[in-house]
Amino acid sequence: MSEYGCNNPLYNFEENIEVTGFEPVLGGQLAEKAVWVDEARCIGCKYCVHVASNTFIVDEFHGRSRAMRQDGDSVDVIQEAIDTCPVDCIHWVKFEELDDLENSLDRDMFQSFGKPPRMNKH
Repeated sequence: MSEYGCNNPLYNFEENIEVTGFEPVLGGQLAEKAVWVDEARCIGCKYCVHVASNTFIVDEFHGRSRAMRQDGDSVDVIQEAIDTCPVDCIHWVKFEELDDLENSLDRDMFQSFGKPPRMNKH
């Protein structure tokens, strides 16, 4: 057969391929939920970061944890990080809710941990 024949693994029979999210290169499955940190309740203990360091970071200015990457760690590792949180501020949520939850946080009102409180300009 030619170099584009049926035995060539790179040959594609379909011209229009629809991406479904179930492709092995994309992880083979669609995630049904996302992890979210309620930063208003976070005390900055960093337990989640120590357990799932590819998913969580600590914001340098506010000293609170934040989910930076949804696919950074396995679901089991993320669940372990959730279970270690002493104030229960990490939650599984629907992906559709993430934007609304993020927009509901008023980070300007957060007092920075380890820094003097910011004074109100008014």
